[in-house]
Amino acid sequence: QVQLRQSGPGLVKPSQTLSLTCTVSGDPITTIPDHWNWVRQPPGKGMEWIGRISYNGITAYSPSFKSRASISLDTSRNRITLEMTAVTPEDTAVYYCARAPSSNSGFAEYEYWGQGTQVTVSS
Repeated sequence: QVQLRQSGPGLVKPSQTLSLTCTVSGDPITTIPDHWNWVRQPPGKGMEWIGRISYNGITAYSPSFKSRASISLDTSRNRITLEMTAVTPEDTAVYYCARAPSSNSGFAEYEYWGQGTQVTVSS
């Protein structure tokens, strides 16, 4: 059974760095052809793709986040981390990690999802 469990602070202050962790069980994160995505959903809005990292460490980011987001693999703990710098209240959203079978998968093709983390950016 594959499970994705998210962790990290739900409240972040403006200008700080958002850091979230996605711990995977039942599937080594380096398994071919797994791709690990981070997406978010602001209140009242649709899903927004942040970026991804492949089983072999290749990253890709949305232009909206490429200057601030960093996704990495922690193979020793089977975790995927998301860091986003210089957050503002506009970054308030529910954040999700999700597994995809390829580099061009859409949201509907994501196979497993984390439970979601409500992140509020506020002073």
